[in-house]
Amino acid sequence: MSLYDDAVLVLKEYEDQQELRDAYLGHLEAHPDGMWKSCCAGHLTASALVIDPSRGQVLLTLHKKLRMWLQMGGHCEPQDVSVAAAALREATEESGITAGLTLLKGGPVRLDRHPIPAPCHWHLDVQYAVVAPPGAVQEISDESLDLRWFAYAEVAEVADDSVVRLLEATRARL
Repeated sequence: MSLYDDAVLVLKEYEDQQELRDAYLGHLEAHPDGMWKSCCAGHLTASALVIDPSRGQVLLTLHKKLRMWLQMGGHCEPQDVSVAAAALREATEESGITAGLTLLKGGPVRLDRHPIPAPCHWHLDVQYAVVAPPGAVQEISDESLDLRWFAYAEVAEVADDSVVRLLEATRARL
């Protein structure tokens, strides 16, 4: 199954945010290249909130370009076999936690569409949650200015509403 086919299947099975889900599916139908960064009309991205439920914390990255505290995530790559695999790869690369990250069961936690600077127009983000193993040690990647664990209650103080909504949805699923 291609990454495109996987994305369509994942989105068709996603039961929340129906209007946004339908917009993602419509975008992919209109743009067969909609999985890739080269699609200037917008493209799917995959992200993952790294969470440690035992400590009541999430790991956020201070994004180098945006200078905002965000979940791990980014563009799909040709070697990704699924959107979930892309999200897990991004979480691993950007967190520096090389062993023990596991996707939270149940598929994507949320969808978040946000504008990005030209030449592209939109990121259609498929958001997952990843559980970190106890005692996980993070390591800052080249894509980040900082990497830090935040208590659940601190997230609203440092991150935007999209991250807060992702955390709320993740905690509800836990």
